[in-house]
Amino acid sequence: MPNPNRPWILAALMLFMMMAAMDVTIVSTAVPQIVTALGDFSLFTWVFSIYLLTQTVTIPIYGKLADIYGRKPILLGGGLLFLLGSAACAAAWNMPSLIAFRGLQGLGAGAIMATVNTLAGDLYSLEERGRVQGFLSSVWGMAAISGPMLGGAFVEYVSWHWIFLVNLPIGALAVAVLWVFLHEPQTHKRRQIDYLGSVTILAGVGTLIFALMQGGTAWPWLSVTSIGVFMLAALLLMLAVWTQRRAADPVMPGWLWRNRGLACANLSMIGMGFIVMVPSAYLPTFAQSVFQVNAITAGLVLAAMSIGWPLASSFSARLYLRIGFRNTAVIGSLLVCVATGSFLLLSYQVSIWVIVAGQIVLGAGFGLLSTPMLVGAQSSVDWHQRGVVTGANMFSRFLGQSLGVAVFGTLFNAGLSQRLQEAPAQLREQLPQEVDTVVSSLQQAPLTDEVALYLRHMIFDATQGLYIGLFVIAVIILAIVLLSPRHFSHQPSVSTAWNKQSTPS
Repeated sequence: MPNPNRPWILAALMLFMMMAAMDVTIVSTAVPQIVTALGDFSLFTWVFSIYLLTQTVTIPIYGKLADIYGRKPILLGGGLLFLLGSAACAAAWNMPSLIAFRGLQGLGAGAIMATVNTLAGDLYSLEERGRVQGFLSSVWGMAAISGPMLGGAFVEYVSWHWIFLVNLPIGALAVAVLWVFLHEPQTHKRRQIDYLGSVTILAGVGTLIFALMQGGTAWPWLSVTSIGVFMLAALLLMLAVWTQRRAADPVMPGWLWRNRGLACANLSMIGMGFIVMVPSAYLPTFAQSVFQVNAITAGLVLAAMSIGWPLASSFSARLYLRIGFRNTAVIGSLLVCVATGSFLLLSYQVSIWVIVAGQIVLGAGFGLLSTPMLVGAQSSVDWHQRGVVTGANMFSRFLGQSLGVAVFGTLFNAGLSQRLQEAPAQLREQLPQEVDTVVSSLQQAPLTDEVALYLRHMIFDATQGLYIGLFVIAVIILAIVLLSPRHFSHQPSVSTAWNKQSTPS
C-alpha cells in the first residue's frame, strides 16, 4: 500500500520549495529600502548572485549525501540552514554581512532543490509522479506572483526585514511536518564520502559561475582578468573530472554522462535553464518599456508561463505512460520551439495578449519536457542512486540558468550598444550615454516623444535578438531529446523500499 502520510509529506515538500523559490522574487521588490538602510549599492547584485552560486554548486553534493544518509536528514538540515540564513539576513548590519548570510541561505536552498524531487520520486509511482510534479511546479508560479506582492506589502507597511523573517513560520511548519510524518527506511550500507571530489566540484563550478556573473560587469569579457578566471575554472573542472574517475564512490559518477538517457536528460535541462532565464530576466522590462504597462501587469505577463507549466506537468503522466518518456519530451520540445518561434514574429504594435499566449505555450512545453526527463531519469536507477540522478538533473537546470544570465545579458547589452551607435545625429545628445542607464532613463527621465520612441524601439530590437538565441537553443534541445533512447528502463511503478518499509537495495 502507498505510504498513508504522503499528503502531509507532499505539503511539507511544497512548503520547502515555496521558501526557496520565493526568496529571489521577494527580495527584488525591496532593493531601494535595503540599499537605503545598508548602503553599498554597488555590491547589491551579489545579494542575488551569491544565493544562486551557493545553491547551484552544492546541489550535486547534497544529491550524493541524500543517497548515503537518506533524504530526511539532508532536507531537514538544509531547511534549518535556510532558516538560520533567513534570520541572519534580517539582522544584517551592512551589505557585506547581508551578502554572507544570503550565501548561507543558498547553501540551504541547494539541499532543498536536491532532495525535494528525489523524495517525490521515492514516494510516488510512475503513474502519480506527473501529477506530483505538477503540484511542485505550481509552487514556482505561486512564488512568481506572491513574492513581489508580499515583498511590496512588507516594504510599504512593515519593514524590509520581513522579506526574510516571513520564511521562519513557513519553514518551521515544513520542518515540523516532515519530522513527524516522514519515516524513512534505514540504509545499512556504509559508503565512503568523496571529500576531494566534493571540494574540486565546488571550486570548479563555483569559479565558472563566478566568471560568468562578473564577466561584462566587473571586467570586460576579453580582459586579462576574465580570461584568467575562466582558465582557472577550466583547470579546476579538469581536476574535478580526474578525481571523479578515480574515486571509489564519486559525487558525479561517470555513468551519469555515459548513459545516453541520463546524459540527454541533463543536457536538455541545461538548455531549458538557458531559455527560462530570458522571460524571467527581460520580459518584465520589455513589457514595461515597450508596452508601457505597470509593474503589476508586467509581473502577471511573466506569471502566464506558470499557468501552462504545472498543468502540462500534471498531464504528462498520461502521455509518458502511453507513448513513453522520450516522445512526451519531444512534444514538449516542439511546444518550446513553437513558443520561441512565435516571439520572433512579434511586431512592435502587437497586442500584449499575444505575448501572454506565447508564455502559456512556453510553460506547457517546459512541463512536458522537464517532467518526463526527470521521471524517466529517476526510474532508470535504484533508490540508492536516485539522489545523484535527481541532483545532476536539477544542477544542470540551474547551471543552464547561470549560463543564460551571462550569455543573454551580453547579447542584450550588445544590442542596445549597437542601436546607441546607430542613433540619428539629432538624437544622440539626448540619449543615455551608457547602456546600463537606457531602461532607467525611459522609466524616470523627462524625455521628448521622439527620444522615448527610439529607446522603446532599442529595447524591442535588443529583446528580439534574445529571441533568436532562444529559438536556436530550443531547436538544439529538440535534437538532444530526439537522440535520447526511445524507452527509459525503469523499476516497478511502486517503490518497494517505501511501501514494504524494507531496506533499499
